[in-house]
Amino acid sequence: MRSPAKPWDGISSALIALLLLLTIHSDALPHPQGRLAALPRVTLWAWERREDLHALDTRRFAIAYLDQTLTIGLTVHPQPRRNALVFPASATRIAVVRIEAPSAAILNDENRIDAVQSILASAHESGIAALQIDFDATRSQRPFYRDLLTDLRRQMPANLPLSITALASWCSWDSWIHDLPVDEAVPMMFRMEPDHRRTPPSVDDFQIREPLCRTSTGVSTDEPWPSNLAGKRIYVFPDHGWRNNPPNDLARRLP
Repeated sequence: MRSPAKPWDGISSALIALLLLLTIHSDALPHPQGRLAALPRVTLWAWERREDLHALDTRRFAIAYLDQTLTIGLTVHPQPRRNALVFPASATRIAVVRIEAPSAAILNDENRIDAVQSILASAHESGIAALQIDFDATRSQRPFYRDLLTDLRRQMPANLPLSITALASWCSWDSWIHDLPVDEAVPMMFRMEPDHRRTPPSVDDFQIREPLCRTSTGVSTDEPWPSNLAGKRIYVFPDHGWRNNPPNDLARRLP
């Protein structure tokens, strides 16, 4: 007598493996935007000026505020934010650390360790939703930056997203960031003249090719925005401060 057919009869072992994989909870699968998915889609940068965002619609906007600036010379000099920032208690906050490293900076192991320790102070601030690093690293500074991010990611809270800003060229023709341990790289699609001068003539004008850069974009209030913002996380820089560029005015420009 023939045995009853089983549901998996005729299905290849490879297909069964695929079906089993798809049943695994999504948190167990790698997802570059997983830790950022809960944040509002639009983030307002609040740089080193007094800003009053007490009336901000926190369901619509997050705040990425400059928390400290690290200047690397012979040693690492941290400078906490100097200007007041007012925001609602319910605001989603991203702490931003700016790194300044002039050509004479000593980028050795000691300064990397000190820089990481300073950044960790921002990473452990109560209530933040993510950490962002802003460093326009030159070619010679890239190995230092890579090692810094690797050390930082290993020591910061595991569930805290790590974001970096990126020159547009890093996301286009000068791809070196593809294996950095970050959740996103935000291409800065404004004030791009220096990058334009270095663009090879054979390359399309800043077509985003790097996967880390495809989920977010940085724009400014005073310059034209890219046309392909649908579905992306948007960071907005106020050229003249949020008092002169009210967040509610962004509504007409958002896709």
